[in-house]
Amino acid sequence: MAGSYWRNQTTVTEFILLGFGDLPDLQSLLFLMFLVTYIATVVGNTLIVVLIVADQHLHTPMYFFLGHLSCLETCYTSTFLPRLRASLLTGDRNISVSGCFTQMYFSGSLAATECYLLAAMSYDRYLAICKPLHYSVLMNTKFCLQLAAGSWFNGFLAITIFVLFISQIIFCGPNQINHFYCDPIPLMELSCSDTRLMLLFNFILISLFTLPPFLLTLTSYVCIVASILRIPSTTKRQKAFSTCASHLIVVTIFYGTPMIVHMLPKRNTLRDLNKVLSLCFTVLTPLVNPLIYSLRNREVKEDLRKAVSRCGFQENHAETSR
Repeated sequence: MAGSYWRNQTTVTEFILLGFGDLPDLQSLLFLMFLVTYIATVVGNTLIVVLIVADQHLHTPMYFFLGHLSCLETCYTSTFLPRLRASLLTGDRNISVSGCFTQMYFSGSLAATECYLLAAMSYDRYLAICKPLHYSVLMNTKFCLQLAAGSWFNGFLAITIFVLFISQIIFCGPNQINHFYCDPIPLMELSCSDTRLMLLFNFILISLFTLPPFLLTLTSYVCIVASILRIPSTTKRQKAFSTCASHLIVVTIFYGTPMIVHMLPKRNTLRDLNKVLSLCFTVLTPLVNPLIYSLRNREVKEDLRKAVSRCGFQENHAETSR
């Protein structure tokens, strides 16, 4: 009876993403800020991928996973920022139900995949620092490919299952999502179905698919830090830590901000803070990853310098030829 009652109600065909609509005087500024951020993110991550593919010296497991991460970050930020910029420019905040689920699917899948890629990168650093004599044997090409393929497969599998379940719930009442993207929790709050089972399923799914890579990442770094602290030489200790410092910064930002967001009390007064913190892992993380890895990595900086010098030489040569 309850199911037939809800089916007789007006079915929601689109949602309204409120986003930053409560800041009308800042729409143009926010548009320009997100435009610059998106361009910088795409250019920075694409440049890292090109450098890794082009330079034979960077064909190592660490840079192999970094290339995958940079490719992922470009796709991840593309699930949010183009839609957000369009709403800031035009004022149209409507998104179809199918469009909302599509955005949720790709953003969730890429975020879950990143959990696995970061775990693979942390395991790579663990083997390099804690088992250096066996590193080349254990972290061979076949194993790297298996880790990368497994990361993408598990990430997309987890969210496919979740989206298939959440797409069954019925929306027939309010259709305003107080966020700048289709976040599952605010979305489920709009449902006229009983979502307690869905919330429980969401928790179990997150635990099954994201807890193992998080624990692997955490365990790897506990072992790495313990191993580094046992090195007697200060110089060698600093060198060992520098090889994984960049990755540790990225992991802290990636896991830290979502944890803070989900630990915040679900009050209307904290909705704006929730949106600002959400920008950290949806927009800031993909932007700073290329900066963190390039500025703290000697090989990447050297390759970037060579590429810039090569471009400058070719340009000067062309002008001289004229």
